[in-house]
Amino acid sequence: MKLPIYLYGSKVLRENAQEADLSDREKLTQLIADMEETLASADGCGLAAPQVGVPVRVLIVDGRDLTDAYPYLKDFKRVMINPVVVEESRETCDYSEGCLSVPGIYAEVRRPERIRVEYLNGDFEKVTEEFDKFACRMIQHELDHLDGKMFVDRVAPIRRKMISKKLMNISHGKISAHYKTRLD
Repeated sequence: MKLPIYLYGSKVLRENAQEADLSDREKLTQLIADMEETLASADGCGLAAPQVGVPVRVLIVDGRDLTDAYPYLKDFKRVMINPVVVEESRETCDYSEGCLSVPGIYAEVRRPERIRVEYLNGDFEKVTEEFDKFACRMIQHELDHLDGKMFVDRVAPIRRKMISKKLMNISHGKISAHYKTRLD
């Protein structure tokens, strides 16, 4: 089922997400399926459970539609349940980021160049994996959502000031998106 994507200004986006309850795998599997359908219909490359109003530590990243710009993402899709960054590089890089919860705004964000993450995949198997390049970027962006942070919190102060009116408009529902949105 396609779920509405919560917009900047919604309280759920500022909460620390709780660990996913592994005792109800059926419920988690349904959440993941709904998130996948929602992500595909919104034409995004990542989605965290808080963005669909569920404050649990689950995220999806899917770079398969980005292969024109990033050929190495040809088969890249991950479901991460209760992910934890266990290592990150000192080296950083800047990329322009956008977000389904902040439609129409893009800004440069500096993040670690590489990370290693432990998580459960969609089959509930424990995985430890290292990521770099744009895959790393997508995962870090979604991990922020699990900690109540958004990419606009990480932009330079002058850029933040420049986008403040647009952010206020989004928080008041004054946006246009081709997918279903919601404010709480």
